[in-house]
Amino acid sequence: MQPHLAQITPYKAGKPLEELAREMGLTDAIKLASNENPLGPSPLALAAIQEALSDLHRYPDSHAYYLKEELSRHLGLAPGQLILGNGSDEVLDFLVRALVPPGGEVLSTNHTFLMYGLLTQAVGGVFRIAPLKDLRVDLPALSRAVTDQTRLILLNNPNNPTGTAFLRPEWEDFLEALPPRVTVVLDEAYIDFADDPQVPQSLEYLREDRLLVGLRTFSKAYGLAGLRIGYGFGPSGLMDYLNRLRLPFNVNRLAQAAAQAALKDRAFWERTRAVVHEGRVYIYRELERLGLSYTPSQANYILIRVDRPAQEVYQAMLREGVIIRSMEEYGFPEHIRVNVGLPEENQRFIKALAKVLGLAG
Repeated sequence: MQPHLAQITPYKAGKPLEELAREMGLTDAIKLASNENPLGPSPLALAAIQEALSDLHRYPDSHAYYLKEELSRHLGLAPGQLILGNGSDEVLDFLVRALVPPGGEVLSTNHTFLMYGLLTQAVGGVFRIAPLKDLRVDLPALSRAVTDQTRLILLNNPNNPTGTAFLRPEWEDFLEALPPRVTVVLDEAYIDFADDPQVPQSLEYLREDRLLVGLRTFSKAYGLAGLRIGYGFGPSGLMDYLNRLRLPFNVNRLAQAAAQAALKDRAFWERTRAVVHEGRVYIYRELERLGLSYTPSQANYILIRVDRPAQEVYQAMLREGVIIRSMEEYGFPEHIRVNVGLPEENQRFIKALAKVLGLAG
């Protein structure tokens, strides 16, 4: 066994709702811990899945031709600039394996998606971080942290778990200052929920001579988290090399059919955004009424300071039948994170939180 693998602490995903409900003896638990779509999956995607069920004895299209064609139209890119993955996590894995040699550096921030560090450790790379500033990615600090060994920079915007986002002017300065040998990955899992027009999108900055890769997912805004499908886009030469790492049939038949249909479901996408934006406003207002501090978010979740051990609050909320996320493992020992749910779920969350914290609800 490679010795560096012993240093890896496996990623801890939230337990399924059904398992937690069984353990706690709950009959009406709600889950607001994994940033999932409160509306469920896209109706057009469900119809496409139903139609595809009779072909489950056939292998999926290994190259996902029709989905790539739909994505090409949707994004304004050539199919050769795309790569599909079993979730965008798999595309991240391709990038790290392709670009980071043993001892090579991956640069990111503290308080970020935990998989960045785990994937770096898996190839024997060195994971280095630059601190956030005011809970936002500090792009100038990242620029100063680049060394001759830096191979890859991994950023998510909006940031997980803070929900903050860097803006277009600072992003453009950052790109211009980088050495051309360094590949930048902009993980945009939550870009669909950003409502500030100054939040940049990687699509605006793609060039064949720029080592920039954008990552997106169907898990959030389209409600297809259970199918595990995401994608990346960037220079066609780099995508060609990444596709050489991709296993055949890595995206299953149902996921391809659902994603292709979901891209056409504009009404569902708009409704999802509206539910999230309205829910954020409601939760902000209620947190302020309770005297709790929070970080304004460009994503579908909110980071909340509870001024007591987050794990204790998480356990107490479980007993109220509300599943949220303790941010202790993300470096915030007194913060919780909650994703926006349906209006009645948001109301129940606030009521339970007020009870747990002993505040006037």
